[in-house]
Formats: sequence, structure tokens, C-alpha cells
Amino acid sequence: MWRAYGTKPAPCQTPGMLDSATWGVFALTLTVLGAAGTWLAFRRRGPRSGVRWLAATLLVPAAYFTRTLRMVGRIADAVTDWAASFVWNPLVWVGLGLAAVSALLFLVSGRLPTRKPAREPASKPVRKPVRKAAGDPAITAGDPDLTEIEELLKRRGIT
Repeated sequence: MWRAYGTKPAPCQTPGMLDSATWGVFALTLTVLGAAGTWLAFRRRGPRSGVRWLAATLLVPAAYFTRTLRMVGRIADAVTDWAASFVWNPLVWVGLGLAAVSALLFLVSGRLPTRKPAREPASKPVRKPVRKAAGDPAITAGDPDLTEIEELLKRRGIT
């Protein structure tokens, strides 16, 4: 829009943008408020709470010096713009309706029966379990260690 008039607005006049001085004052204000909270936490709740408040207070100037505070401001501005356009844009409501239909279809698809295979696979011969007599050992031939263990179990009364 500013191209039509031929002059570019100053950074502080751009909608949704703040200049460096404003960000500095904002960071200083938050730091002073955090320092007051730190002092109160030390006095009322002890060193553990005070050190936590101090750590949180130091995050504000750290965010300012690394320009993360501006990034958070831009993200908040973008989310606000998105939310404002969310309410008034009819296409957004169409998108929400499509998302709801999609979620409903996923739920319905979970309840549908699974598809049966086109042909039955060749069945394997079914083996019948072999029953052993009560006095027969579990392993009749084979490893001598297993027969020794079996004898020990019999002596203890475990069958």
C-alpha cells in the first residue's frame, strides 16, 4: 500500500511492528517487574523460590538481546491475525467443515469390517496334540541333562 504513495513508513508506523526503543522499554519493564517478584519471593518463600524467580527474570533480557523477544512478538501477531481472519472468513469455515468430515470418516472407517481375502490360503494339515500317560516322562529320549533334571523334580514331588 505504501508504494502507491511513494514513501515507506517508518518501522514504528508499520502495523503490528514495534521499533527497537519500544522493545527495549518492554524488556526493561518486564525485567523490573521480574526483579520485584524475585525480591518478594526471596523474602516470603525463601531462596529456592527466589532463585527460580531470578532465573525466569533473566530470561527476558536474554530474549531481548538474542532478538527472541521480537520473534515471540511476531508469532503472537501472526496468531492474532490468523485468529481474527479465522472468525470472519467463510472459506475457513468450509475448511473446518472438511476437517470435521475427515475426522468423522476416520472414526467410521475404524468400525467397518475388514476385507476378506479373495481366496482362501492353502490350509496346513492340523496336528492333533499327543496325550501322554500320567507316568510317562515328558522327554523319553534325548539329552541326559534333561532326564537328570526330570529325576530331581520327581524326587521333590514336582511332576
